[in-house]
Amino acid sequence: MAKPSVVDAHMHLYDLNHPDLFYEHLQNPDFVHPLIGPQLGKLAERNYEVSDYLADIEGHGVDKSIHIQCAMGSEDLVDETKWLQGLSDEYGYPHAIVGEADLCDPQVGRLLERHCQYENFRGIRDFGSDDYLTSTEFARGFSMLADFDLVASLDVKWEDMEKLAQLSENHPETLVVLDHAGFPTERTEEYFENWQRGIKRLAECESVYCKVSGLGMCDNAWTTDSIRPWVVHCLESFTPDRTIWSSNWPVDGLWSDYGTMIEAYREVLSVLSERDQDKVFGGNAERIYRI
Repeated sequence: MAKPSVVDAHMHLYDLNHPDLFYEHLQNPDFVHPLIGPQLGKLAERNYEVSDYLADIEGHGVDKSIHIQCAMGSEDLVDETKWLQGLSDEYGYPHAIVGEADLCDPQVGRLLERHCQYENFRGIRDFGSDDYLTSTEFARGFSMLADFDLVASLDVKWEDMEKLAQLSENHPETLVVLDHAGFPTERTEEYFENWQRGIKRLAECESVYCKVSGLGMCDNAWTTDSIRPWVVHCLESFTPDRTIWSSNWPVDGLWSDYGTMIEAYREVLSVLSERDQDKVFGGNAERIYRI
């Protein structure tokens, strides 16, 4: 069976020398990622540009990519979108842009308008703070995304999946992509069971999609067999119609090469029909990000 064409629905580019962009997690010497730790700092040893990404994906059937917000702490959040649109216009990658916005900001509508001036803009990522998923202000901004035909890219762990489910049920007009399958941080049996329940609950919301990616961040010595149960449960809960594959590159490149990573997912997903593999590897992302 031929390998399905691929949309990489979660990748990052960064230019540490860009005068208008700042990368807190890479440029602040005091920053230590609470889960990845100091290993993340290795990414700051060089820029990661379109040419680097194209070299990594060469020969692996990746036809399109979706860039997820990478800059953190820039003065103007739209500057990253502007930069990425310029790259896309010049090189053809990335094909869609998910930028940053604070959905609790009462002026977020104006920010979204400015992001949307750029042709490839398709959604926002908001890490939130405190109990943001139950915030009236966040719900207002979250609902507003539908007015702009934008996707909400949210990084919600199992402890908060019920809150996201309730938010999505109250605002089904807004499409949500759960990043990194909920970013599972542990590999114990108890954690897996809690995560399974959270995923199953979220899957009840038809407006929520699950992105399987980034599983190496908290399982640096991962194998095909170690990621299999996490991917399979996402597929069983969300079905291939609402599951999206992505690489989380170059972050997951700290523990693997692109070929090893994508072939592991291909092996896990090989139990699906060719049609369903096409959905997970590309069709679903093409549809909801309109690329």
